[in-house]
Amino acid sequence: MQFADIKNDIAFRKIFGNETKKEILISFLNAVLKLEGNKKITWVEILNPYQLPIVLGAKSTILDIKAKDKVGNEYIVEMQVTDKIGFAKRVVYYSAKSYSSQLDIGEEYYKLKPTIFIGILNFNFLESENYLSRHLILDVETQEHKLKDLDFNFIELPKFNKSEQELQTLIEKWIYFIKNAENLTVIPPNINDEGLVSAYTEADRHRWTKADLEAYSYARMREADEVAREMLVLGQIALKLIKRNLTDEEIAEDTGLPLEYIRQLRG
Repeated sequence: MQFADIKNDIAFRKIFGNETKKEILISFLNAVLKLEGNKKITWVEILNPYQLPIVLGAKSTILDIKAKDKVGNEYIVEMQVTDKIGFAKRVVYYSAKSYSSQLDIGEEYYKLKPTIFIGILNFNFLESENYLSRHLILDVETQEHKLKDLDFNFIELPKFNKSEQELQTLIEKWIYFIKNAENLTVIPPNINDEGLVSAYTEADRHRWTKADLEAYSYARMREADEVAREMLVLGQIALKLIKRNLTDEEIAEDTGLPLEYIRQLRG
């Protein structure tokens, strides 16, 4: 088997936005949100199913994986490779926009259903050492959770360092798959969840069409260019902070750049 890099735009959407393999997205959502018993998601409608970009090499027409369960809750699953400036604000804006767009003019607010955002990040975003975190709107003093309709979840891949032998829970197996699939040649022996088995199977590039493979290659080149542009922008910001006599550690915290890179900028 030759698995794709799940962090790749095409691979991510081909696997999680697959209308014929909805068990993949259902399993992932249940694992991330720790849903059990009668709270488990059993059915989803994928609102923006996978399709190849109209022009090869152009950005896909899908922004993220969006889905809705049988009670109307909406889910946004997003893969972010680089720490973009304003990322946190965009997450709130995008989720709030998705939430408000449920209603047409004149419709009653009670019809609104929760919007749950799940961000899979290939960079460190939060100060916590936890690789999985959930963020709710709570009363600061009492922790009362009255405003329940916006729910933010983040998976920070760099913080997840478990080996194949250490995997126990389904969410650990899912994160291992997303982070490491491209370096594997077989499905790990401890994978027995139907959705995750399907995900590994669909990630096998030997099963892909020629068009899928070409789009995947173009996406890899585009993502490399995007990372380079992002590094250039952050490097310029770092240079300005160097002139303001900030320490390397302070600059690294402000920009997310590696300390070694900042030291190279100093010359």
